Amino acid sequence: MAAPRPTTPRKVFGRLSLPERNFVADALRTETVGGVLLLIAAVTALIWTNVPALHDSYESVSHFHLGPGALGLHLSLAHWAADGLLAVFFFVAGIELKRELVAGDLRDPRAAALPVVAALCGMAVPALVYTLTNLTGGGSLQGWAVPTATDIAFALAVLAVIGTSLPSALRAFLLTLAVVDDLFAILIIAIFFTDRIDFAALGGAVVGLAVFWLLLRRGVRGWYVYVPLALVNWALMYNSGVHATIAGVAMGLMLRCTTREDEDHSPGEHVEHLVRPLSAGLAVPLFALFSAGVAISGGALGDVFTKPETLGVVLGLVVGKAVGIFGGTWLTARFTRASLSDDLAWPDVFAVASLAGIGFTVSLLIGELAFDGDQVLTDEVKAAVLVGSLIAALGATVLLKLRNARYRRMYEDEERDEDLDGIPDIYEQDDPAYHLRMAELHDRKAAEHRRLAEVKAAERRGPAEVAGGAGEDRDGPA
Repeated sequence: MAAPRPTTPRKVFGRLSLPERNFVADALRTETVGGVLLLIAAVTALIWTNVPALHDSYESVSHFHLGPGALGLHLSLAHWAADGLLAVFFFVAGIELKRELVAGDLRDPRAAALPVVAALCGMAVPALVYTLTNLTGGGSLQGWAVPTATDIAFALAVLAVIGTSLPSALRAFLLTLAVVDDLFAILIIAIFFTDRIDFAALGGAVVGLAVFWLLLRRGVRGWYVYVPLALVNWALMYNSGVHATIAGVAMGLMLRCTTREDEDHSPGEHVEHLVRPLSAGLAVPLFALFSAGVAISGGALGDVFTKPETLGVVLGLVVGKAVGIFGGTWLTARFTRASLSDDLAWPDVFAVASLAGIGFTVSLLIGELAFDGDQVLTDEVKAAVLVGSLIAALGATVLLKLRNARYRRMYEDEERDEDLDGIPDIYEQDDPAYHLRMAELHDRKAAEHRRLAEVKAAERRGPAEVAGGAGEDRDGPA
């Protein structure tokens, strides 16, 4: 009987494939810029709300209504931002998840298990922490879902500010984790925060989504077809009572994310490339502008740590997220017999898990839905989200800074391209052509160094010969 073939142990957070690395780099570049805009929008909202001379204007703008009332869409600007603009955000999230599952590294079930289990644990533990805090303190259990979400744009903005060169495998894990997290968050919104259902509108939305899918299957092209249809689907979903962002994620999941022989990029990748800047640069910052405007005072900040609802949110984001994601990752590695990448240590995973405690955008949205009708508690929970996200960001910054020198060396190794062919050298170690190019490059360098050595040697001999000749002339007769 033939001996079993040896298998290479699977590495957790090992090097990404080259296509996946390039995709992640492009996505994170856009998300980082969007995260900086998100920070600016959040700070602007806080200043606008807390400066007494500006407070009334913020309220007036936020509650300014527009839209066709006959279609049930006469909404405030804040409502348009939460239900309309975030649909764009979830549309991109749907495409990202579809691409990861059918064309990315997550098409391997063993690789997909890690971020999925980590995301589930990273949602279950914060919800449990919130629930226990409120059961102990006699608070409301309605906000159990508030600390379950991770804001990838905000997290990457923190990375950009602290300047850490986080390895691409950890960045990809954070990105994928947040995408899976967003999908489960939208399911939570659909299941637990839908009070009424208009079955006629919901049926129309289902028909509209089916038409969207059929047009994609038939290869119909043209934004003038899909954009109006997407708006109709969104309006029907909104009027059905189901949160309108469901339409966005559903249409994102329908796009084809695999390439054919005559394509350089799939339709999903092409659409995502076009829409992601709109999502990260406009939709999410505008939502933050209208959602982060909460009154901040010494008393309000003190209440965050005394009321069970707000304390549960803070503990859920800071403690629950870190423990849940780290624990889920460790358990997955333990039971799949995978080992951690040689370049990383488990404290690195805990630092990234802590960074996932930044739960800004979707946490604010769930907070508004969970405590709808109680504006005071809604604002207090929003303040708790801001405080919890800030604490998580500061804690993760300290942890990441402790290892930043190590990350920088890893990042430089990943980016090094000595043969200047546009592909990092680390991906070409098994390519004979790469080694031939490097040999030729080193031969040219060696020849140049030999030439320089001869020049320098000649320069050294020249002055010595001149000095010696001058002495011999002086010794001769006058």
